[in-house]
Amino acid sequence: MKKYELTSEFIISFGRKLYRIKALIDFANVEAGELGGYIEKEENLDQSGDAWVSGDAWVSGDAWVYGDARVCGNARVCGDAWVSGDAWVYQRTHLLQIGYIGSRSDVTTFFRTKSKVIYVKCGCFEGSIADFEAAVEKAHKGTKHEKTYKLAIQLAKEQIELD
Repeated sequence: MKKYELTSEFIISFGRKLYRIKALIDFANVEAGELGGYIEKEENLDQSGDAWVSGDAWVSGDAWVYGDARVCGNARVCGDAWVSGDAWVYQRTHLLQIGYIGSRSDVTTFFRTKSKVIYVKCGCFEGSIADFEAAVEKAHKGTKHEKTYKLAIQLAKEQIELD
């Protein structure tokens, strides 16, 4: 059973047509009939779980919101970003994407969880920023990839507001 549908209301952002979503059933703190934020296509927001996009937030490209994750306020999630678990993305200062870097020349996504921890999705890695830093040191010690990833980690720690 679908939990939401795309409405006919849309915005154009960076040349992409994003549709407002509408809840079809009650789940978490969302009521049936409630309007949400904007997504480009159904693949951007999982139909199962309690994931939701609300307010003026939008999700586009190959980005995917799933699990119990929330994208709220004026947050923007795009590219290849995945927001999952109990992550809550409120503002653009709670999310940072850097690409194409590292050994896979891929997009690395850093975001703040609702428990105010920086979480990382990079290739097959998904976990805390501390675990990511340890994985980088183990896999890429002494390489340009280690330097690049560590610069990205430093930037994420400066950019993502935890307060």
